[in-house]
Amino acid sequence: MLTDNHVRQNGWLAIIIVGAILFIDQAIKLYVKTDMALHESRQVTSWFYISFIENNGMAYGMQLMPKYMLTLFRVVAIAFIGGYLYRQICRGIKVGYLVCLSMVIAGAAGNLIDCLFYGLCFEESTPWHVAAFTDFGQGYAPFMMGRVVDMFYFPLIVTTYPEWIPIWGGEPFVFFSPVFNFADACISVGVVALLLFYRAEISKIEIGKREKKSDGQE
Repeated sequence: MLTDNHVRQNGWLAIIIVGAILFIDQAIKLYVKTDMALHESRQVTSWFYISFIENNGMAYGMQLMPKYMLTLFRVVAIAFIGGYLYRQICRGIKVGYLVCLSMVIAGAAGNLIDCLFYGLCFEESTPWHVAAFTDFGQGYAPFMMGRVVDMFYFPLIVTTYPEWIPIWGGEPFVFFSPVFNFADACISVGVVALLLFYRAEISKIEIGKREKKSDGQE
């Protein structure tokens, strides 16, 4: 039976998860941004590097739409998922489902912070210059146009394509080549876990949409 105490506990759990992920994500980004030059790379192991890059796009450096549209999309997505999570907490929610949704929200919010504010409060990073904080509003980009800081690089396999492969034969091949950040990792883990373990809950969202649509038609 759902109680107010249950609702409060789940609400605080969601807040703690989101807050912890945001803190870790921003702490890593601030350290990299203020301690490394753009494209600088530091080897941790043979298969793990801290490689500082910035991007205008989505997770793992993808870019599918203009920068301002992507920032607005992030705001809408966070608001939608946050509202959905709040409703589920009030109705009763599996802890695992709550954790996954919180990870996705926190990851999206972590990258949104970069887009909204980093351009306002940081100097521009270059291969020859380590950025520092500047007076708010005097940074390298206007509001909503900041670049996302990425740093984790895992070249697990570094080799070349066999010569017999057309076009790419003899070319270098790296697996896994994308550079990403902690927020990206949280989004990816949260989404994969949702698809693997909570497809029934996800399907209820679609069923709910269809029921509302049919009620509206009536």
